[in-house]
Amino acid sequence: MRFCVAAILLALCYNITKAQKSTAEPKGKLFIIGGGDRTSALMKSLLAAANLQKSDYVAVLPMASSEPDSSYYYFKEDIDKLCTNTIAYLNFSADKVNNKQWVDSLENAKLIFICGGDQARFMRAVLHTPVYGAIHRAYNKGATISGSSAGAAVMNRYMITGNELLGDTAYHETYRKIVDGNMEIKEGLGMIDSVIVDQHFIKRSRYNRLISALAKYPSFPCIGIDESTAIIVEGKKITVAGESQVIVFSNPQGLSINARGQIKWKDINMAILADGDVMWLK
Repeated sequence: MRFCVAAILLALCYNITKAQKSTAEPKGKLFIIGGGDRTSALMKSLLAAANLQKSDYVAVLPMASSEPDSSYYYFKEDIDKLCTNTIAYLNFSADKVNNKQWVDSLENAKLIFICGGDQARFMRAVLHTPVYGAIHRAYNKGATISGSSAGAAVMNRYMITGNELLGDTAYHETYRKIVDGNMEIKEGLGMIDSVIVDQHFIKRSRYNRLISALAKYPSFPCIGIDESTAIIVEGKKITVAGESQVIVFSNPQGLSINARGQIKWKDINMAILADGDVMWLK
């Protein structure tokens, strides 16, 4: 009887330990850029976050772009001025997503950069493939995952596509109305699953988009990152780097939808952050 009790307790302890390990914080960082020019100072901040050693290499994922070769070329040009590490071009077309050598190379990169373009195009290339898992494993082991513009949008669990679902659905840089059911959301990489991120934010006045996102996910801080600016995510800590600002909307009070489908609230928290400022996730 004592042996049975001891065995049960041992099994319980093992399961608790296993669960704790499975929910451990990733060892890596996220460096999420709002698009625009990648200045030398911003690239230096990216390299400092990645902390590349001589034997480390960078993997570039250009699948969001309609011109992947050009996206790789310009990123390599930006970073070659600042480091001598190998910059690997991993354009995962349909015939490459199951290539074990390519997937292993991605998983073992110390810095992974996702280029701009169309975030939905990127997710069509990687969702439900070994590439998706390799990115997460790299992050869990300590890699820095970075992306700009569309490469920023894919970081979300709930990814803003930019498309509107109601009325005239022609693409615009921001939404023309603030109404319920207008926002298209698709599954992203889920590198950060407790916030919503938007990009090119101040330059393209995407306030209507982020307000719509906050109404859809009112428990999530919604973060608008401007061009040539980034947020660096380390666990629960978010630090701003770059030339412009980051806008944060959170905690809407009195959220409701009227008979016309219009979004309403009485108050929200709003913060404007700049280079060096820090916020903390709950």
